[in-house]
Amino acid sequence: MPVSKDLVDILCCPVTKVPVRLASAEELAALNAAITSGSALHADGSKVEGTLDEALITEDKVSAYKVVDSIPIMLKDQAIRIEGLSLS
Repeated sequence: MPVSKDLVDILCCPVTKVPVRLASAEELAALNAAITSGSALHADGSKVEGTLDEALITEDKVSAYKVVDSIPIMLKDQAIRIEGLSLS
């Protein structure tokens, strides 16, 4: 079950306060390719492990957040840096 649209509508990045949106299928595929290649990093510099079924992306396309079992993981150290990654 995907994350609720009503929930997404009220969420924002905990650091920058920029609103988030659900990642498109193309963005998710590009993000997973970056994770698989080892080029995707968390805000704390650690490599992102495991591909994503769902993610939230900040509207400015700087960060992404994992969604696990329909629950967004909105922790600042767990933000995935996507600036500079080739997301559509």
